[in-house]
Amino acid sequence: MPETRRCMGSSIAHWAKKTPDNIAIDDADGLVSYAELDMRAAAYARAFTGSGLNKGDRICWLGKNSGLYFTLFAAASRAGMVIAPIGWRLAAPEVAYVLKDTSAPLLICEPGFAETAQQAAQAAGHSPTILCTGSGTDLPTLADFVADTAPGDLPETDPAEGVLQLYTSGTTGNPKGAVLTNDNLFKLRPLVEDKPEHAWIDLKPGDSTLAVMPCAHIAGSGIGPIAFYNGATMMVIPEFHPDSVIDCIDKGLNQFFLVPTALQMLVNWPRAKDTDFSSVRSVTYGAAPIPLELLRQCLQTMPKALFCQQYGMTETTGTICILPPEDHDPAGNERMRGIGVALPSVELKIVDENRQEVPPGTIGEIATRSGLNMLHYFNNLEKTAETVDADGWLYTGDAAVMDEDGYFYIKDRVKDMIITGGENVYPAEVENAIFGHPQVNEVAVIGIPDAKWGEAVKAVISPKGDAGDIDTDSIINWARERIAGFKVPKTVDVIPELPRNASGKILRRELRAPYWEGQDRGVN
Repeated sequence: MPETRRCMGSSIAHWAKKTPDNIAIDDADGLVSYAELDMRAAAYARAFTGSGLNKGDRICWLGKNSGLYFTLFAAASRAGMVIAPIGWRLAAPEVAYVLKDTSAPLLICEPGFAETAQQAAQAAGHSPTILCTGSGTDLPTLADFVADTAPGDLPETDPAEGVLQLYTSGTTGNPKGAVLTNDNLFKLRPLVEDKPEHAWIDLKPGDSTLAVMPCAHIAGSGIGPIAFYNGATMMVIPEFHPDSVIDCIDKGLNQFFLVPTALQMLVNWPRAKDTDFSSVRSVTYGAAPIPLELLRQCLQTMPKALFCQQYGMTETTGTICILPPEDHDPAGNERMRGIGVALPSVELKIVDENRQEVPPGTIGEIATRSGLNMLHYFNNLEKTAETVDADGWLYTGDAAVMDEDGYFYIKDRVKDMIITGGENVYPAEVENAIFGHPQVNEVAVIGIPDAKWGEAVKAVISPKGDAGDIDTDSIINWARERIAGFKVPKTVDVIPELPRNASGKILRRELRAPYWEGQDRGVN
């Protein structure tokens, strides 16, 4: 692999020297060339070290997608620090948890999140410095911070050290910080992207891709390394809206990733029928299979595009398995029900409850081993050891079958995660938010099929003996005050008693079963 493209900072420097005038970032603030991006990233990095921040420190970001976020990501890489983006839709207590867990000395926020940032910092207990990216608040600005700080020296950095920390929840309800390295993000790129048969991700200098998924997700932040490794232009929009994506397509967008829910909204948007999609060469998607009718609509709308499903998780730096374009048939086929085959250099296998490999056709858990597996969960050796064994196999929590040709088919989840509109929701988080409501004795949260979002969050509660008539709206509002809106149950069912097994564990699968009856699989 070229030594000049081992990380975010060095990749940008490589193209700043080779194609200085090519556009690196195109967002609401304008166009930024590779030469300009290189200078900006260096200035921020030197301000970080000059202010007294140390190698390995976490820098939190609370905001939507922007070119500035990706510039700070590159700056953190050069300064030997770790960027930790926080989901902008999270409630202040959830933001506080991340601040406390990272012990971040610096939080950078957009003006619209200044109040949440201040509330969260106060609750976190260690008083991080808060900088705002714009004016109009009582917080010091990032621009003034850079102007007032004497530039420091930049340390030697190791691509095997952490650079990106993304928070992923768990069945315990406490989010875990998955630490990803520059090697995770860059080392395998030549194996995937420098292959003619992988034309679906073929980006060259001057081509364009799109950062549209939230930057607190690997599908959002992971676009930066893809664009900057290839010297491409990254168009950045703050959040998904069909009009914003179509605006980028009008400018000649070549490649993008969306979840199927967003794809459906895009192709059915009124502007789509009058839009020229001929510049779009490839569309990647994930979080759920593409419904056959949606694939047909997409092919009709974007006839020149190759479609590729991606499967992965935060802990695997995103994609480890693909359903390639040749398996996308508008007439339908069995493989479109699956997630495809392993990427080059990625090992995948199916294991039983004892983590022993099982033969093809047997349901078990997907395990994976490759250079894409995370470094660890931050300050959480116990959870790291539960997820990654001594031989480097990472256990995904997804129940699946592998066929004789090496194609994988998801059947259910070993864990209880819900995916709604591409967002991961863990029942324990929602249950913790509902506990304490005066009418609720017990609660279990499940995912049920939803035509628009893939899965919808549903709470099933048993009432307290003296609760009287249950006000389900008040339960939903109670949760909304404590967790992000996408995690809040859309509906609440009330039953006398929650089903349990002999050891007292709530049987979520029994609660879910009636809703998934007749479906090909137990998740979307």
